[in-house]
Amino acid sequence: MTEIKEVKNDKEEDSAWWDTAKSENAWWHSIVKAIITAGPVMLSKFVSVSGYNSTQLNTYIYTFYVPYHVAFVMDGNRRFARSHHLGRVIRGHEKGFQQLAKVLEWCQDLGVREVTVYAFSIENFKRSSEEVNGLMHLAEKMFAKLLAERDKLEEKQIAFRFFGNIAMLPAKLRKLIAQIQLRTKDYDRGTVNVCMPYTSTDEIARAFELIRKGRQKGLLEENQISEWLVSRCLDSRLGTDPNMLIRTSGEKRLSDFLLWQCISSHLYFDEVLWPDFNYWHLCKAILSYQYHSSSIQEIRRNHEAREPSNEEQLALQPFLKYVDDLHFSTLQEYANLEV
Repeated sequence: MTEIKEVKNDKEEDSAWWDTAKSENAWWHSIVKAIITAGPVMLSKFVSVSGYNSTQLNTYIYTFYVPYHVAFVMDGNRRFARSHHLGRVIRGHEKGFQQLAKVLEWCQDLGVREVTVYAFSIENFKRSSEEVNGLMHLAEKMFAKLLAERDKLEEKQIAFRFFGNIAMLPAKLRKLIAQIQLRTKDYDRGTVNVCMPYTSTDEIARAFELIRKGRQKGLLEENQISEWLVSRCLDSRLGTDPNMLIRTSGEKRLSDFLLWQCISSHLYFDEVLWPDFNYWHLCKAILSYQYHSSSIQEIRRNHEAREPSNEEQLALQPFLKYVDDLHFSTLQEYANLEV
């Protein structure tokens, strides 16, 4: 894998010349707009005809802001299975898992440091028992394989976190999830957040339940409750809000995914089914993000929650420690399950 150095992204404060350009009619705007409007096949052909290769395209992308955090709604696995006559729906999900591994590699190559994927919605439990059981078994298989590749985990130094109501999962899956998260918690070359079983409304409800317990235990005063505090009670509290959310399959909705975190994210919808989502689709999405970067940054600044003062944060430490300790003890409990 290509080692990326000094890639500009939105977590850094220094501004790129992309954002400081004075004219909306700068010469590169028309070129990038044409690339964004074209399909990924045309993008691939453009790169090929112009004599560029993927490495040179990477270099071009690095010139501008690379989104620090990209979230994916990996939609279209079932339609892929049906359209390719794979027989069973689970075969489409298997293809989706295989494609996810590739997309994570491409994201790292392009300088994206944090990735969040919508792997399984709580609403998916309403699907047929055959599909749900197949997905649980597939997740167990993939996570067990990931955990067994200890040397590869150590080499990549990617931290895995899991968002969602983990208690709803089978015991074996809970154990694997906890072991992966505990083993990789100190890795710092990137982060992958896996949402399963997850909905944003459930995440927010659990955050307010933590706040209720904090009040009950005398760790919080009513006037300490704020938007900033709610964010620190979400599953995503250790990471950043997504700069861009990508949804495949042509559906243009969020499906109860990261509603709190995506208030100022760039939303990008692609017609392609997830198993067909390739490198060029990803590049096109990032180019779209870069083209709209100035307006995205302005919206992001306008929606930033007021951060408590140092004194206020110090007063909140007992409650925040309670939240972290509760999460860690739950992980340890799951990691030690007898299954």
